[in-house]
Amino acid sequence: MSAGQITGSEPAHVAGHRTLQGAQASAPSAAQAAKPAGAITPQHARNDARYRGRFAPSPTGPLHAGSLVAALASWLDARAHDGHWLIRIEDIDPPREVAGGAHQIIATLARFGLQSDAPVLWQSERGEHYVAALDSLVTQGLAYRCTCSRREVDEAAPANGLPDRIYRGRCRNGCDPARTTWSWRLRVDATAPLAFIDRAAGEIEQDVVRDVGDFVLRRSDSLWAYQLAVVVDDAAQAITDVVRGADLLDNTARQIYLQRSLGLATPRYLHVPVVRNASGEKLSKQTGAQPLRGDDAVAELEQAWQHLGFAPLGADAPAAFLRHAVPLWQERCLRADTIAAARHRAATDFSSARPHGR
Repeated sequence: MSAGQITGSEPAHVAGHRTLQGAQASAPSAAQAAKPAGAITPQHARNDARYRGRFAPSPTGPLHAGSLVAALASWLDARAHDGHWLIRIEDIDPPREVAGGAHQIIATLARFGLQSDAPVLWQSERGEHYVAALDSLVTQGLAYRCTCSRREVDEAAPANGLPDRIYRGRCRNGCDPARTTWSWRLRVDATAPLAFIDRAAGEIEQDVVRDVGDFVLRRSDSLWAYQLAVVVDDAAQAITDVVRGADLLDNTARQIYLQRSLGLATPRYLHVPVVRNASGEKLSKQTGAQPLRGDDAVAELEQAWQHLGFAPLGADAPAAFLRHAVPLWQERCLRADTIAAARHRAATDFSSARPHGR
């Protein structure tokens, strides 16, 4: 059975050498894997491709101070590299989305002078591409059906001496035939920790087998998992550099693993500090983040800029702010002796062999 034949109703929207944990506490391109049969290949996946970055919000609420930091950092990095900056709306989880939220985010970004250099990509329109990627993995024997519920996974992990939600492949060799719905998981069979370079944290290493396990590609409710969608779309948009919040640092190793499984290029990564509330929690809708409307755009840009470690600019308009910020970002963030890895350095840091998956 292929991934495209999943049981259930189809939705309408069809991490000096440090461990990951150590980097988070302190805190393109890998060699492309050999292309497996049926792999999806982006039109541009070369180390010397022109810089292409992106900001990819989920429309679960209005733009807030934390998301503005990520948007500004990604836009500045693209402009400092004389590259392209794209907006992608990650609207693949309808139950969590706010009606009109995506258009509100796009409009608010425009008030800050942050506009996409290409038409906005909507993940809700990309289901067939995710099906093709999943089918490729199933054909290679790298993905399998799993009928375990989240509760069962949560209960089994500590019982087996594992951290919460670490899945060790109970359904790898067959699942419960009496169950009519299932998720799809990626087989994670790496024999060594996966290492990558983050332009802020340096070299990061994570044991994906131990720390992540076989992770979900498509949920039992037929909704697409973030990990698959982000990997497929970064490739489709020929993204060379990902600049995002440090809260996503621990997702990077598994995304690189998945990129290799699909024979896709790996972007460079830069994870910037997240904004936290008074209690030390990451700022989000759930932790009381106040929406930004862009009515006082310069002040809000200055706040995001200072959070990124820069001195106030004293600009009087968003366009003037951005014009002065780009060369300052370029001076600090593109120098090899600061946070930037050499353009092709990462290519020597990864094995070119495909992960073991059969």
